[in-house]
Amino acid sequence: MILTVTLNTALDITYRVPGLRPHASHRVTEVTERPGGKGLNVARVLAALGHEVTVTGFAGGTTGGVVREGLTGVRGVRDALVPVAGATRRTIAVVDERTGDTTQLNEPGPAVAPAEWNAFQEVYEDLLTGAAAVALCGSLPPGVPVGAYAGLVRAARAAGVPVLLDTSGEPLRRGLAARPDLIKPNADELAELTGSHEPQRAAQAARRRGARSVVASLGAEGLLAVTPEGRWHAAPPAHVRGNPTGAGDSAVAGLLSGLVEHLPWPDRLARAVALSAATALAPVAGEFDRGAYEELLGRGVAVTAVAGAA
Repeated sequence: MILTVTLNTALDITYRVPGLRPHASHRVTEVTERPGGKGLNVARVLAALGHEVTVTGFAGGTTGGVVREGLTGVRGVRDALVPVAGATRRTIAVVDERTGDTTQLNEPGPAVAPAEWNAFQEVYEDLLTGAAAVALCGSLPPGVPVGAYAGLVRAARAAGVPVLLDTSGEPLRRGLAARPDLIKPNADELAELTGSHEPQRAAQAARRRGARSVVASLGAEGLLAVTPEGRWHAAPPAHVRGNPTGAGDSAVAGLLSGLVEHLPWPDRLARAVALSAATALAPVAGEFDRGAYEELLGRGVAVTAVAGAA
């Protein structure tokens, strides 16, 4: 079983409009809703790849009930979310059909009480006993300590469970000191963390600060991996245009599935890039186009070794 943690779950709502214009009224042509938050997106992709996944984090209020109901229909995903008094947030993606661009609006999430945080930690430590790997994903809702991920990383390491951390800002900085097995920031998050805007140098600096391996998202240019086994750059065979919402989460799923399947790094990266690109081509956030995914792998994601010591 793979465990994904989404402390700030969401109900993802996607609107499609013919063209998005500031200060104007819009007619929505299509609306979709589905359970969201980074870890839930990761879990759906892992399940689609054939892995058994347990999801935990927080869910509350009417929105939280909709999220939990939506999870019941996802084969291979088990719901272990912890109830809270506050209402789960909504995230709104507005897709401009004319340009393909997406505008994202993210609510902050419910305020989590100390007793609710303590209850979650007990559930988390119990779930670690049956986990092959764990992904800690996304933002922290109000009330959760800024060093929360550091404690969760330490608990996973104490249980002997490989842990991937995908967050940003101070929670990433604090979590890094707990020595996660892998972090997956984007280029901006990595620069904010290290002060370096050169991805290789920044990734190496992040390793010195505690991460065993770093995989940085470079947008349309793919992924850069700096690991104890070597450095690689992986990119899709052609630029992919579409809705990027959830593409990074699909990359996490590719990396995590490759880890538990003991794939070599180049194969993990090829899978992650193909999944990420196929997610951008899917009609809604948090899904991937399976035909595009298989075609991208078949055409060959370019994975090249990068000079320099790991």
